[in-house]
Amino acid sequence: MSVRVRIAPSPTGDPHVGTAYVALFNRAFARQQGGQFLLRIEDTDRTRSTPESEKMIFESLRWLGLTWDEGPDVGGSCGPYRQSERLPIYKDHADRLLASGAAYRCFCSSERLDGLRREQTAAKLPTRYDGACRDLAPSEAARRQSAGEACVVRLRVPASGELAFEDLVRGRISFQAEQSDDQVLLKGDGYPTYHLANIVDDHLMGITHVMRAEEWIPSVPKHLLLYQAFGWTPPAMAHLPLLRNPDRSKISKRKQPTSLNWYRDQGYLPEAMVNFLALMGFSQPDGREIFPFEEMAKHFAFDRITTTGPVFDLKKLEWLNGEYIRALDPAELTRRLHPFGGEGGRIAEILPLIQERLKRLAEWPELTAFFFEAPVPGPLLLELSRHSAPETTAMLEEAVGALQAQADFSPAVVETLLRDTQGLRGWKTGDYFMTLRVAATGKKATPPLTETFAVLGKEETVRRLKAAAVWLGNPGNARQA
Repeated sequence: MSVRVRIAPSPTGDPHVGTAYVALFNRAFARQQGGQFLLRIEDTDRTRSTPESEKMIFESLRWLGLTWDEGPDVGGSCGPYRQSERLPIYKDHADRLLASGAAYRCFCSSERLDGLRREQTAAKLPTRYDGACRDLAPSEAARRQSAGEACVVRLRVPASGELAFEDLVRGRISFQAEQSDDQVLLKGDGYPTYHLANIVDDHLMGITHVMRAEEWIPSVPKHLLLYQAFGWTPPAMAHLPLLRNPDRSKISKRKQPTSLNWYRDQGYLPEAMVNFLALMGFSQPDGREIFPFEEMAKHFAFDRITTTGPVFDLKKLEWLNGEYIRALDPAELTRRLHPFGGEGGRIAEILPLIQERLKRLAEWPELTAFFFEAPVPGPLLLELSRHSAPETTAMLEEAVGALQAQADFSPAVVETLLRDTQGLRGWKTGDYFMTLRVAATGKKATPPLTETFAVLGKEETVRRLKAAAVWLGNPGNARQA
């Protein structure tokens, strides 16, 4: 049987990094096995699901290269692939469960259920349905429903017994049936809950392996009972470790960004993001940390997935992204920088100075702004020169004179010239070059100074150094500094 796996996000907000993480592992396994990777949209939450969110899911997964073989937008033999378009299918299967006695109609009002939960909470008992409608005769339930009384369909959970399965990552996991609640399967509005829709869709779509986050493990007993009730064989299951914040709590937008849109807008490369997500619970046989998707798919194995919660470390991601940026050839990096302001005729000159320092593409404007706009001189000049205003002014004027007289403005020649000038004046090397750097760029940290001068050109470099000297020569400015 061909391997068939799926990712089934809910379109209820920005696309989550956890969705991409689970999609990556599913797709890697499918590609290794020559199987199919499906995208199913679980949009039965009528109050929160939006077309805009669905569109963002498509865009963000495609940005990462995690494309699918079947789905709402590409079609396939098992559609529809939106749960909101499959309501008659779920009703039919709920009716089958009612007919077999594996499910029953419940007429309890929301007010009664709220009161029951309050009583159970006050008594420090588990909050669960008390089975008030469990023993209604089917004929009575049918009569009340025909009369227009609102009801839901609940799963009839056995009072005792063991439910167990072999997790491909964690080994054998077992549950006691009585620990499960009589879960709602079909709501009063005709929409299914996650549990019914998930099981029915996975079966009808031929899913052979369910790979999802470990937070779904408590739902497995209900799912196993549903498979039993329908007489279906469950797919193999593997539960991936949850992504964690540095404090080991479950990753959440309260503590760090979780939206894939944010990572794209910040200029993380999709291949770096995929590599980083692959490291979340998975390791290569040779221990490499930098590898493409194809290498992950080649070496994918369930016994290489750890069960400990991987830390979603932004510093690690930034380091990895920087490695990928430095590996790009200039033409490709230039193309990718266009959405971040990396345009214009001078980018070819600037790029060699900045590529080594870029960790995110969104840093480009900040790291290169001084190439396009002269800095406004200020007190930082004196703070970093460690000399008086007259001494610093004289130093800058002397440097201007030396640079103006120099025909060859190449970095090596200019550096030799400035070192000779610095030596004659007797300044410490660090103070001398830092003052020139701040005068020309307004920043303490830039690419190599003489290479920066070469990109600015002699005329602009001299103009900026002169402006700094003039500012320092003004007594009022000097006193301010």
